[in-house]
Amino acid sequence: MPSSSQTLHDIKQNKPSIRQQLHVLLAFVRQDLIERYSGSLLGGAWSLVMPLIQILIFTLIFSKIMGMKLATFGADLTEYGYSIYLVSGILAWNAFSTTMSRTSKVFLEKAALIKKVPMSLKMLPLYIPVSETVIFVIAYLFFTVFLVLIGYQFSWLWLWLPVIYVLHQMMAWAIGFICGVLSVFIRDINQMVDVGLQVWFWATPIVYVLDIVPETMQTLMSWNPAFWFIDSYHQVILYQKMPEMSYLIATAGIGGLALIVAYKLLGKLEKDLRDFI
Repeated sequence: MPSSSQTLHDIKQNKPSIRQQLHVLLAFVRQDLIERYSGSLLGGAWSLVMPLIQILIFTLIFSKIMGMKLATFGADLTEYGYSIYLVSGILAWNAFSTTMSRTSKVFLEKAALIKKVPMSLKMLPLYIPVSETVIFVIAYLFFTVFLVLIGYQFSWLWLWLPVIYVLHQMMAWAIGFICGVLSVFIRDINQMVDVGLQVWFWATPIVYVLDIVPETMQTLMSWNPAFWFIDSYHQVILYQKMPEMSYLIATAGIGGLALIVAYKLLGKLEKDLRDFI
């Protein structure tokens, strides 16, 4: 396998092949995971520590405090029911929101590389969802250990989790891609994405259960794309039920449509984008 420097040299001199671009993509993933905690004492070990700390906080603290509060609203939750509800939703949301936010900034952050290396701009942002998947898997391994310790009964329904994950990450990446292209020309879009994700988080039943929301709001929330995949995780993990097929189809539809729009938009603006950054 050629070295990263040799691959970059070949790409500079010729039209990059798929193999060369994949090699560079994997190098970006590795670099991204390392740079997250560069300069810290634990380095890459923080990729393990941070999800573990989150899981411990959610399970040991929120299960007691929020679990009791939600019980007063009539929410039917066991001792660790709220922890399972919260962790299964928030880990999915973290992967979704981080992928979308980082992808919306990728062309500006990698401007120096884009000017030097004529690699495909369609391939460049792919390192972000791959990197986020590594973090997600690590966090879910810790979550799974917690479930084993409390005697959780696993079922074949967990086979749906990779499907749900791929669908919501495709949607996050595609929407982020559109924002990323536009943000080169309209810099305020980056701030709008971050603010929008904050509002979107609290508009989605992740830290609260849907039952405590007024019925009129529940109907409105059913049109929230984030609710579709968050509810799918809850159905599989907490309630041991099949995810709602209409939600998965709708998530796939929005993600697929956004992906088509993203690639068409890049096709029309790629030359201007390279000149503008």
